[in-house]
Amino acid sequence: MFGMKKAASAETFPVEKTEAEWRATLPQEAFRVLRGHGTERPGTSPLNHEKRTGTFTCAGCGNPLFESDTKFESGTGWPSFFRPIEGAVATTTDRSFFMVRTEVHCARCGGHLGHVFPDGPAPTGERYCMNGVAMSFEPG
Repeated sequence: MFGMKKAASAETFPVEKTEAEWRATLPQEAFRVLRGHGTERPGTSPLNHEKRTGTFTCAGCGNPLFESDTKFESGTGWPSFFRPIEGAVATTTDRSFFMVRTEVHCARCGGHLGHVFPDGPAPTGERYCMNGVAMSFEPG
């Protein structure tokens, strides 16, 4: 099943689809990241350079995730934010690749977005390092 896993083994989400439904609605790379817990190549997302006022949303379900005023340049090659919209994301412990990280997923559909690290700027000190392909941008 493409190495898919839910964000938590028994967790359910308001937006649930079968693997076939996700494949039919998402571009291949977005499916690989959101549903297969993949990672896009650094520096490849146009959202890295997005500077307009607006909202970054989940590419899977449209859930608003981050406001543009929380985005910052981290130098990592992925869009980075210091705070999500309240209730928009959830986290789980990711023990893959011989390390322990905090995975971030969409609270509405469970799609994998990226990871959060404790090396961000004030006021939170957090860096939500997100896969751009897992998000869309809505100017506003």
